[in-house]
Amino acid sequence: MTPSLRQRALGLLARREYSRAELARKLAPHAESEAELETLLDDLAARRQLSDARYASERVAIRARRYGDARLAQELRQKGVAEETVAAALAQGGSELERARQVWQKKFAALPADLAERAKQTRFLLSRGFAAATVRQVLQGGWDDESGSDW
Repeated sequence: MTPSLRQRALGLLARREYSRAELARKLAPHAESEAELETLLDDLAARRQLSDARYASERVAIRARRYGDARLAQELRQKGVAEETVAAALAQGGSELERARQVWQKKFAALPADLAERAKQTRFLLSRGFAAATVRQVLQGGWDDESGSDW
């Protein structure tokens, strides 16, 4: 006996949160029609079993310890979360500067001794999705540049 579409959806949601678009993509091959799928998703949302806001908040809470706002926002957009929901979830994620300092401290723990090391640390933080201004603030502490520029 094959499980109904509702049973599949509830089984998936029992394991973890999904965005509406992500759940729709997973269930689409099993739905008889697009209308059936949309009706199910609307019903799950009405019963508060499916929530993009809850998904985004949970995702940010889990991944914010390692990544910056730019990366988190991109991941949420890829999962079909609306822009205003992304912004609200990121606002709950805490200070990006503090998170960047924690990530930097775990990886390096010492300010760069030369420009090559500074470039390495900058690339690392930028690749994690932290804003350039945030990276600059993290690496600014105690940095004395002979050229007189910030970089």
